[in-house]
Order: sequence, then C-alpha cells, then structure tokens
Amino acid sequence: MGQKVPPGLRKRGDTWYIWKTIGNHRIRESTRTSNLAEAERYLAHRMEQIRNAEVYGVRPKRTFREAATKYLNEADKATLNQDAQHLKQLDPFIGGLSLEAVHMGTLQPFIDARKRATKRTKEGEQVPIKRRTINYALQVVRHILNLAAGEWMDQYGLTWLSHAPKIKLLRENDRRQPYPLTWEEQERLFAELPPYLRNMALFGVNTGCRDREVCELRWEWEIPVPPVETSVFLIPGEYVKNRDDRLVVLNSIARGVIEQQRDRHPEYVFLNSRGNPAQKMCREAWRTARKKAGIPDVRVHDLKHTFGLRLRHAGVSFEDRQDLLGHKSGRITTHYSAPELMKLIQASERVCGDPWHKFGTMVILRRKKADLRLVKSA
Repeated sequence: MGQKVPPGLRKRGDTWYIWKTIGNHRIRESTRTSNLAEAERYLAHRMEQIRNAEVYGVRPKRTFREAATKYLNEADKATLNQDAQHLKQLDPFIGGLSLEAVHMGTLQPFIDARKRATKRTKEGEQVPIKRRTINYALQVVRHILNLAAGEWMDQYGLTWLSHAPKIKLLRENDRRQPYPLTWEEQERLFAELPPYLRNMALFGVNTGCRDREVCELRWEWEIPVPPVETSVFLIPGEYVKNRDDRLVVLNSIARGVIEQQRDRHPEYVFLNSRGNPAQKMCREAWRTARKKAGIPDVRVHDLKHTFGLRLRHAGVSFEDRQDLLGHKSGRITTHYSAPELMKLIQASERVCGDPWHKFGTMVILRRKKADLRLVKSA
C-alpha cells in the first residue's frame, strides 16, 4: 500500500508541489524535492511561517539566494550582467544563509578567497584580483540588503529584513589611477591604431563617451539642431551606465569623424575592420597599439579622463563639464535652449588641437613606483 499523501501536496513529474490555502494565503510553489517525507517537512515549515507572520508578525526566513534572485529579476541597470557574475561568485559563501546571517563576519571567507584569487590577462599573465573588484561584489550585497530592509515588502506587510547590517568596503590601495593622455602621447597612440579604431578613439577623446556608447552609437539617435547649424546625439538611457539619456555634443573634430562615417552603415555609426558594427574598442588592436606607443597601461576609459581634464584646464565650468561628460547631476540634461547648446558646443570646441596652446602648458602629475614625475603637455 502506497504512502498516504497529506492534503496540500501534489506531484508533477518527479517533484512535489504545495497546492494549499493557509489562512488568507493561497500557496502554489515547488518543494524542490521528489521525496515525500522532505516535501511534508517543507509544507509544515511553510504553514508555520505563514501562521507566525499572520498571528505574531514574525518575519519569514529568506535566504540571500532568494533575495539575489529577486534583485536580478527586478533590477534595471546597465551593469546587471556584472552584478550577476559577482553574485554567482558569492553564492557558495552566503547563498544558503538567511538574510539575517549575512554580515561582515560571514562575508570574510569570500573576501579572503578573492584576495588569494588571480585572473588571467589577455596577454596570458596571472594577476591578483583588484580590491576594487572585491568591493564591487560587497556593494552588490549591501544594495540587496538595503532593498530587503527598506523596500521589499511581503504579503504580510513585513520587510524581508528588519535592518541592514553595515557592509564595510576594503581600502583600495591597489586601485589603478586614471591616465589622461598628453597631446604627444595621444599622437603616438593614434598613429599606431588602425583607421577604424583611430576614428572611434578620436570621437571618444573629443566627446567623453564611454567604450559602449561609442560602439553602440546609432544614426537614429542623431538630432539636427538647425538654430546652431549642427546636430547632436541623444543616447537612450538603456545604453548609458547611469541609465539617464546622454546628450553628446560635437566639436569640430567629432563632427569631422561623424561625417567620415556617414552612409557607411544604415544603423550603426562605427564599424570594425570587417565592416560590421563594433563590439568593443579594447581588443588586440588597442593593446598592440598602446604597447608600440610606449604606454602599455592606457585604457579606453582614459580617453574620457583625458577629455574631462582638458575641459577643466580650458576653464570649462563644473556644471558644463558634468553635462559634456554625461555625469549624473540632478538637472534635466536633455532639455536645452539653442543658446545653452551653443555654449556646450563652444566649451567642447576649446579642447580641439592647436587652439589648446593658448591655455598654456598643462601639467600632469603621475606616480611611478615611489617617485612622482611631471609630464608637460604643450
């Protein structure tokens, strides 16, 4: 005679499911087991959870894995794939813990393991994981715990977590510093780049666009502005790191690049060497060029740093620099009058080549091992 199945359990395939109304709550969920005894225990656990919450206001226990899943399903941010990768690395350490049990003490084994870990560079060299990378994972944990304590409410009107613990970040003493290019370094680097990548880099260093913003740039985002006899690009927030629409104004150099690219592709502005839409700027061609130019550590993102530094040196105001660089500012940065647009274009024009000399010599301080060296960019 078969084992008696308690009310509220049904079997689908090899898995037992809860199919029951408890108080005012209808439960339809998997027990994630094919074993009837385990399914019964899980059903009893869920019944106790619900009754405790309804009668005594006891918050149901939820694992960090459940919270991470909810976050990944609901979050809307450009770096969500990176967050998912960090959560995958965190899962063996804290995934099965209740939210109340996640704190600096239980995170320490993860931190220690990541400090010992290495990764392989494109050149095949094994290098330590940067503390900034570890901090990024800790920031994701902190954000999820804050959401669980402050925003996520269950059907009983209770937050997922009573309060969020303090998650302390590591000191980033191994963080790579920005490397803004001097004009001479830019000339050397760009001379080594293939034409398609040189155009992309030239556009980036004159607009402050990120790698993805350059590669994803599309003709449908170009907006003519007849009062100032030019056009601008408005990149939708889904392609921008801070999720705000990104206004890109064009100085004379950036406009020249755009005109050179026009009519080459019906949708995308920039193409790779094979005539296909570009995916990423930092590939083998970039790495080879920077080595030949004698600046092996310069990143694509340093083009943005270069643009920002040149704007500052040219006397462009902080607010205008924020708008030109696409930084989050709290202002509506996609609603401009013609004079305001002209002001931004003129500000961007101040970093174009030869006119730069009238602002004098720019001095960049760079740390090399234990010494500081001065780099002048005339």
